[in-house]
Amino acid sequence: MTVKPAGFEPALLPPVLFEPDQSDPYLARAVKLRDIFATDAVERDQRGGRPSEQVRLIKESGLVNLLIPKELGGEGQPYSTALRIVREFSKVDGSLGHLFGYHFSPIQNALTNVGDERLAAILRRSAKGRWFWGNTTNSFSKSLFGRKVEGGVVLNGYRPFASGSHVADYLMVAWEDEETNARSFAYIPADRSGVTIADDWDGIGQRQTGSGRVLYKDVSITDDEILPERPKDAISLLAPQQQQSVLLNVFIGTAQGALIAARDYTITKSRPWIYSGVDRHLDDPWIKRQYGELWVKVQAATALADRAAAAIDAAYARGRALTVEERGETAIAVASANVLAGKVALEVTSEIFEVMGARSAVRAYGFDRFWRNVRIHTLHNPAEYKTRNVGSWFLTGDYPEPGVFQ
Repeated sequence: MTVKPAGFEPALLPPVLFEPDQSDPYLARAVKLRDIFATDAVERDQRGGRPSEQVRLIKESGLVNLLIPKELGGEGQPYSTALRIVREFSKVDGSLGHLFGYHFSPIQNALTNVGDERLAAILRRSAKGRWFWGNTTNSFSKSLFGRKVEGGVVLNGYRPFASGSHVADYLMVAWEDEETNARSFAYIPADRSGVTIADDWDGIGQRQTGSGRVLYKDVSITDDEILPERPKDAISLLAPQQQQSVLLNVFIGTAQGALIAARDYTITKSRPWIYSGVDRHLDDPWIKRQYGELWVKVQAATALADRAAAAIDAAYARGRALTVEERGETAIAVASANVLAGKVALEVTSEIFEVMGARSAVRAYGFDRFWRNVRIHTLHNPAEYKTRNVGSWFLTGDYPEPGVFQ
């Protein structure tokens, strides 16, 4: 028999919501970090800039090595574990979820070509040094060009939307040849001579992602740093699904975190509307119904995100044996989850203000950060085109043509 403490009220003892299975040691580490990040998430969002201390803690935890194979010094975990950690960080800080997920893009790029000894060697170095990765590979900006010289190329120009570059140890960089316009990639230290991290990101959300410009002035890239041309097999064309999975799990984590924060506020601070006829805001039938709807929506989006994570795990497990059809099935699973995650996250992060009340909409609480982070992130690739891809597949059975976002 349980003895109720003095003043016990069931409504003041909220259930544990959206908590991961902490018997997984990696998720347990992530939860501890999440709770640390929560303590100053509002202040850091309002300040912007570099989350240097938070990235230091992530590196110190070893989670940066999560996907690097054990034989190369890493943890050898499935991609879904990284995605679940993205969610945990995003519950309190979408910027950190974004940075952590994008950190794995260069690593995953190397893993799908790990037969190249240079890439294996750099993954070993990354694991040993617990490097944090950024990228300057923007697909749409033709603003960084390479001039061939003896022994390599020299880069001049810039790349915008270079998420994570401001806290990175190493960068993946892409450029166009100034004569042929052919695109090439390399891995280089973030402190390479001639590289300037402008750190000029000033978006309405994702304030600490450093998604501004990286400037290149006579930056030398040696031939042995230039990555081999990626094959056009199905596993190498899975990069968009890897990146889209990060986006959708930032949405899921943010929606979960916003709903948890709103519930806590409603229970402890919200006042009933004067015409509601109830003494406690949480007893208002309107509030109950709206929270019920939000809970159902987040649960549905989370389930679809879990399905997509399982699909991408299965695809990576297939390796070079992955077929075009299997790659297409993965693309549909990820696109479907992304569409719903973005829609639900926008709804939840906006509607929580209605159920919390007017006093919740002040900057000190920082509840607006949830909506701002989702709103700016959903603009990266419009849901309309992902929805059309899913609809086209449903009607014709044709999978999306592999491209930058599909």
